[in-house]
Amino acid sequence: MSTVHARVWRFTVEKGSAGAEAVQAVEVGQGPLPVSLAALVNINALACDLRRTIDQRVRNHEISLLLSYLTGDVGAGLLGVDCGALDSSSLHIRRFVSECTGLGVMTAASETLFDWKSGVNGLSSFDVLPDKLVGVYGKSGVRPDLLYDLAAGPVAGEARGRRRDAEPMLPVAKGTAAQRRRLEKLATWSAEHGGHDYFMSWVWLGTGGVYVDIFLPEDSPAMAGLKTGWIEKPGSQQPWHFRVPRPDPRRPVQLDSEGDIDQPLLLRKRGADAQDGMAGEEASPADRARRMIEGAMDRAFEQSRMDEVGKLDGVPVCGTWIRAEAAGSARHKVLVGVLGEHVQVDLRAQRRRMAAESGNRLDLFLEGRLLTVVHPVGERLPSWRRIAEEAVGR
Repeated sequence: MSTVHARVWRFTVEKGSAGAEAVQAVEVGQGPLPVSLAALVNINALACDLRRTIDQRVRNHEISLLLSYLTGDVGAGLLGVDCGALDSSSLHIRRFVSECTGLGVMTAASETLFDWKSGVNGLSSFDVLPDKLVGVYGKSGVRPDLLYDLAAGPVAGEARGRRRDAEPMLPVAKGTAAQRRRLEKLATWSAEHGGHDYFMSWVWLGTGGVYVDIFLPEDSPAMAGLKTGWIEKPGSQQPWHFRVPRPDPRRPVQLDSEGDIDQPLLLRKRGADAQDGMAGEEASPADRARRMIEGAMDRAFEQSRMDEVGKLDGVPVCGTWIRAEAAGSARHKVLVGVLGEHVQVDLRAQRRRMAAESGNRLDLFLEGRLLTVVHPVGERLPSWRRIAEEAVGR
């Protein structure tokens, strides 16, 4: 599994009669954090509006484009970026690659950091929330990017991805002005929603690889289960403190997209019960959104039924191997496969297998009915027996 340069912060929000007044952040530590390329692909493969027609050819092209700019050993070592190619690309391509990397690294890293249990409800974007939640969070104003619907309650997640060259990329005891401004807005948003739990990740793409700052509120449930074994350098205890400006009541509220590419819907169900809770007129908003994903998976499977690539635990998998060669010679071949039905899988066990220190592990990720595998070009493709052993442990 590849790694990114990671730094984790814990922060507190000072509140007054008018809401959030100041933020104080302190580094927890820095080190190499494992991130699966296959998980990054899996996350972005569903980053589209599932209510519309899904053209798998377009999704495959976008995945090929994304991985054409990412470098490094698929099995181990640092996840890197072809900055020369990225800097030579048009602005909208740079934004696409940066934002997709930020989205994927945030979600893949959060599963490693928190080791969330199988069977939690899922993940969706604030841009396309189920109907009942739109009334809770509103359709405009400052909002985070993602909503994790966990067993312990909803947690908002903010994902940012940017191209940057600086020395150092992660300055000691200090973040950037852009990070400060976003934390100010998130602190205000949280206070306006009854102290809503949230965290933020900020991914930098640089010549030295991929860097990520992850900010966690001090009293967040995520902090209680935070894994720190990956930390090599303890953080500085020098606090980063700044005031939160009060909003101008005369200024109209506008949708705060800050130039992000659209990530309309992501909602995932972890664990063996991913197919449960799909029936009944009184289904929860999360269940209704999962029906949307199930329908999208049915349509994707039918579209590629003639392209069966193998079987997983006896279930047919349809899809194709993609060469990531949109920006030069391919480094990776990527399998994006849709299962005909769900198979039983323990995602925590899957993550432990992926994180095992072995240079012979496949970089694969299976969640719901979507299987992704990233494999080096030039090496023989893995057998389906091996894929099944590593995906489901049998």
